[in-house]
Amino acid sequence: MTRHLLTIYSQEDRERAAKYVRCCPAGTRVEFKAIKRTLAQSDLMWAMLTDISAQREHNGRKFTPDQWKVIMLAAIGREVQFIPSLDGKTFIPWGQSSSDLSREEMSDLISFMEMWGAENSVVFHHPREEAAA
Repeated sequence: MTRHLLTIYSQEDRERAAKYVRCCPAGTRVEFKAIKRTLAQSDLMWAMLTDISAQREHNGRKFTPDQWKVIMLAAIGREVQFIPSLDGKTFIPWGQSSSDLSREEMSDLISFMEMWGAENSVVFHHPREEAAA
């Protein structure tokens, strides 16, 4: 087997995972991840980024919600690098996608954005309760 993804919901899933570990060849990589962020959390993040984008500038410039996402992920310590485009005239952000964040990590990002928004007079137009993890 070259790749296999198994989400643990039951004892049977745990046993299947243990079987895979016992049978896999040496050098196989195993990764354990917390449960992924919810769609409600993702919707909330994008609503907040849209509000920030509409209301704030950064270094005298307006940015899109996508650009603000990169700024916010970098602000909470997520690895973001800027790599040169093929034509060498621009740079492209590269880093962890927000879709790969766990529920806890997404909650931390949302909390940071709320704090930053409060400090920068951003009015958010969403109820946070909808995205409770």
